[in-house]
Amino acid sequence: MQGGVPMPTAELQVLREKERLRLTGYSRVQVWRLEREGKFPKRIQLGANSVGWLKHEVDAWIREKAAARQ
Repeated sequence: MQGGVPMPTAELQVLREKERLRLTGYSRVQVWRLEREGKFPKRIQLGANSVGWLKHEVDAWIREKAAARQ
């Protein structure tokens, strides 16, 4: 959901660790700490041993960081 409105499934994309690292430059541990502090989008469980992040949430986080520098 975005703002209480469900997003169409076609718009949802999941980033795996490799892509998340490429976009943010943050290590696995660094992201884990930020998630615990509520400062990074929470991961979603994809399977028993796999996780991902919703791309639109990570994109919004990056936009917030870029806007904060001004």
